Amino acid sequence: MRGVQVRPIGRRGFVAGAAAGAAAGAASAVAGDAAVTGPGTGRGAEADGRAETATATAAAPGDRDLPAARPGFRGVWIATVSCRDWPSRPGLTAEAQRAELLAHLDTAVARRLTAVILQVRPTADAFWPSPYEPWSEYLTGTQGRDPGWDPLGTAVDEAHARGLELHAWFNPYRIANHTDPGRLADGHPARVNPGWVLPYGGKLYYDPGLPEVRRFTQDAMLDAVRRYDVDAVHWDDYFYPYPVAGEVFADDASYARYGGEFPDRASWRRHNTDLLVSETAERIRALAPGTAFGVSPFGVWRNSDRDPEGSETRAGVAGYDDLHADTRKWIREGWIDYVMPQLYWHIGLPVADYATLLPWWDGVVRGTGVDLYIGEALYKAGDPAQPAAWQDPRELSRHLDLAAAHPGVGGHCFFAAREVAEDPIGAMSAVVADHYPAGARAPGRG
Repeated sequence: MRGVQVRPIGRRGFVAGAAAGAAAGAASAVAGDAAVTGPGTGRGAEADGRAETATATAAAPGDRDLPAARPGFRGVWIATVSCRDWPSRPGLTAEAQRAELLAHLDTAVARRLTAVILQVRPTADAFWPSPYEPWSEYLTGTQGRDPGWDPLGTAVDEAHARGLELHAWFNPYRIANHTDPGRLADGHPARVNPGWVLPYGGKLYYDPGLPEVRRFTQDAMLDAVRRYDVDAVHWDDYFYPYPVAGEVFADDASYARYGGEFPDRASWRRHNTDLLVSETAERIRALAPGTAFGVSPFGVWRNSDRDPEGSETRAGVAGYDDLHADTRKWIREGWIDYVMPQLYWHIGLPVADYATLLPWWDGVVRGTGVDLYIGEALYKAGDPAQPAAWQDPRELSRHLDLAAAHPGVGGHCFFAAREVAEDPIGAMSAVVADHYPAGARAPGRG
């Protein structure tokens, strides 16, 4: 097994977006299913995901009547929170965990993908021997217990051996999917620093309004960048938590201390998220200039009824207004190298049409130098709870047809690894047959 190694700096040619159409790896994460009407049925084990609750008749273009998608980024998310994709359950032996991980990597190669986005810090914990946070409970069943191997180190080595990019996916502020600090490992930073912690919606979060929290979370995440040859730091859509009806995110104390210069709390919260992003970008570029920084935001920045520059959508949640994440600003400021919006809706959905959001994001990145990859809801394909469009195995392939007509779109990423492997109605197989006729190796992997 690979042990902890200090990674060399500046030794790699890959930078996200190095070349248009280059097979590159990875993007965001998705710690929750993007939503049109607020919290609902989640994306598998991501219990706080967003459900597509509206129904609509798909208004898709004719099959295969658009040009095939050009070669580009082809990624898959591997979610570890609640053992969603991997490991299959807590407490497996190190050998069994390793075998399952390698099987996911082999499946990515077989599906002609070029990148995996592995969740390595799902709940203020670690899938590597971190000096900042305890081992993840999703490995052994007990937070803080050594699993007997180095999952992240192994994943980096084995992905690169297969010609895959390995993007390390971190969740900055989520501490636990419960509200009992006593269930956290002894010595957990959230127990040592109870003033950092806020309960909300049945979970525990770090308070993003505290500068010491912002610095600590950066230190914890960047420890992995310092130790390993990861190709990118990847964040999903979880910044401030998704709104929960009837509850208040109780950051009054930090707002009173630090928010005086802002016109309202929402502006202050967005500023806090801006600082997290800009500071992390600066630190990554100083520590490992060849490592990309990418974010996979909620698919709607703002609805046009609230902002004329927003998309012609009527989603019940918007990243800017509800998660306090101004992703368009991050693109314009050049703080991130790639953006991977979670466009988890079908073509023709009235409140959030894939065919409307795709060109909106294409326009946002135009001329910025920031790469655009699209997050795709493979997990919805064949789910009987989803609208009729998702029962059609060619729905996702039509998404790639549309993207081929938008030059700013550099590729796609599929949520998630379990569905890439199981492919219940053949939606992934259709994408591969229609758009990935040959394998592609990630840049710099020879």
